[in-house]
Amino acid sequence: MSRVKNRRLLSSPGCAITRSMETKKIAVMQKLLKANDAVADQIRRELKDKHIFFVNLMSSPGSGKTTLVEETVKKLGKRIKVIEGDIQTTLDAERLQKLGIQAFQINTGPFGGDCHLEASWIRTAIDELGADGMDYLFVENIGNLVCPAEFDVGAHMNVLLISVTEGEDKPLKYPLAFQVSPLCLVTKIDFLPLKNFSLAKLRENIRKVNPACAVVEVSAHDGSGIDSWIEILKNKPGMNR
Repeated sequence: MSRVKNRRLLSSPGCAITRSMETKKIAVMQKLLKANDAVADQIRRELKDKHIFFVNLMSSPGSGKTTLVEETVKKLGKRIKVIEGDIQTTLDAERLQKLGIQAFQINTGPFGGDCHLEASWIRTAIDELGADGMDYLFVENIGNLVCPAEFDVGAHMNVLLISVTEGEDKPLKYPLAFQVSPLCLVTKIDFLPLKNFSLAKLRENIRKVNPACAVVEVSAHDGSGIDSWIEILKNKPGMNR
C-alpha cells in the first residue's frame, strides 16, 4: 500500500514542478559560474603579465588571515595590496592600512550578505587599487569553508588556513575547500600545548581529500613557520597556470 502511495507522490504535478525548478536553478548556477570563471581567467592573465602574484586566503572566521597578512607585510615589505571581504564593517581593512599599505574593503551585507567574493567584484577592487607599487595581491575571502571554495576569484594560488582550535575533522567535513587549495597553513600552533589536537590526524585527513595539498604549520605569535610561508610566496607558485 505504501509503495503505491509513493509512486503517486513521485508522479504528482507538484513533484514535477519541483524537479523543473531545480533544473532551472542548476542551469542558472552553471551560467553564473561560467561567467565568473571568464572574469577570473582574465584577472589571472593580466596580473601575471604585470608580475603580480595573487593569493586568495580562505578560512573559517578567526583563523588568523589578517594577522598572517600583517606578518607577511613585515617580512616582504609594503609592495603588497589587500582586498578585504566581509559581510559588514571595515575593521580589517583599517587595521592593515595602519601598516602603510592599501586595503580595499568589499562588504556584501548591503547586497544580501553573500558568503563569498566573486571575480567581478575583485576586478572592480583591482581597478580601484591600481597595479603601481604592487608585487603581491592578497584577498581575504569571507570567513567560511563552503562558498568561497566554489568561486574562482582569479588567484594564482588558493591558500587555506585552519587553526588548531578548529579540530582535525574539517577536511572531511568541508573537502572542496581543501581540494581547491594547493597549500594549507595550520595556524596558531602555539596553542598546541593547550589543546587536545593531533597534527598527524589533521595531515592524514587532508591527504584523504587532497594528497597534493602541502601543509605548513605557522604561528604569528612566536614566528614558527613564517619564514617557510614567505619562501613559498617568493617562489610564486601557480603563476604558470
